[in-house]
Amino acid sequence: MVLFVRGARGGERTSLSPREAETLRHIAAGCTYAQAARRMGVSMHTIDTYLRRVRAKFGIAGKAELTRLAVELGL
Repeated sequence: MVLFVRGARGGERTSLSPREAETLRHIAAGCTYAQAARRMGVSMHTIDTYLRRVRAKFGIAGKAELTRLAVELGL
């Protein structure tokens, strides 16, 4: 399942891959990168990559904004 949402630039539609959405959900739930990586069966570097992609798509800087995005998306 791919989530289509409004991006950071001019209200354009962008999408989150299933793994980006899953990563965002774990981080918003309070997991560390290491905990999210263990739960998803990937490396912490992969978690960092997924979150960098999400931040770039939405112009987000910090963890609090990632959490806000996850709540808005119903993750």
